[in-house]
Amino acid sequence: MPRIIVPPIKSQGIKTKLVPFISSLVPEDLNGRWIEPFMGTGCVGFNLAKGEALLADSNPHLIAFYQSVLSGDITAPRAKQFLTEEGAKLLEIGEAHFYEIRERFNATHDPMDFLFLNRSCFNGMIRFNKKGGFNVPFCRKPNRFAQAYVTKISNQVRNISQILNHGSFEFRNQSFRDTISEAKAGDLIYCDPPYIDRHADYYNGWTHDDEIALHEALSSSPASFILSTWSHNDYRRNDYLTEIWADYPVVTKEHFYHVGGQIENRKGVTEALIHSPDLSLKSTPEMAEDSVLIDEGEDTLF
Repeated sequence: MPRIIVPPIKSQGIKTKLVPFISSLVPEDLNGRWIEPFMGTGCVGFNLAKGEALLADSNPHLIAFYQSVLSGDITAPRAKQFLTEEGAKLLEIGEAHFYEIRERFNATHDPMDFLFLNRSCFNGMIRFNKKGGFNVPFCRKPNRFAQAYVTKISNQVRNISQILNHGSFEFRNQSFRDTISEAKAGDLIYCDPPYIDRHADYYNGWTHDDEIALHEALSSSPASFILSTWSHNDYRRNDYLTEIWADYPVVTKEHFYHVGGQIENRKGVTEALIHSPDLSLKSTPEMAEDSVLIDEGEDTLF
């Protein structure tokens, strides 16, 4: 049973349960660099990059957070102490403390404040306004940072720190065009761009022109690539698959996203992986999602 490490930063559309599906296209003898122009939470790269890796994103706060973990400035004990202290203030003061931290983060951009906001905002969203300010509201749960939850997050920090210490990771805040332009023959580019009309914000908006530019960049690159997108759901289809990506192979898998705590919010969508012709599936993509062991971080103290 595959064991998937969950990172401490959360977001809508995180690919945790899709890692084995994506892995089925990754060559076992990959010797080049793992490159991600849209690293997001970093979940895919942290689990699949085995050698040298470049993880990039247009959102500077994601990059700053993981650079701090890589440098050792953010550690599991420090995260635990910080979230315990700020969580106690949140419980005592209420949502006013959340907005105080949000205002402080928008002024100082402290990566620890970013972690706090990410784990206490509404629905685990990462969204910024046109001025670059984090603008997601409070989740209205003052007791959010109970001891078990703090321990889980700090253990997630520890897990990622161990991965970074045993690998060769580089994090950069730059455009997807700049990142893809660095790829060489033998490298593997994994792309998870924002799904158009979904999960967009100031840093991660996505347009028709962006999709065309991504197609051109990947088509011009000497590296192999895998691109995550969606095929269809109960209401509509992704026309980009036939309008822009028709010249590349596509494999699909049904997947469910959980948005909110209610069962009716379990939304089904058929995920798609577009890939360069030199890649082929190592195993069937119909792997049941309940066969994936998700390591969320132990609730026990370490």
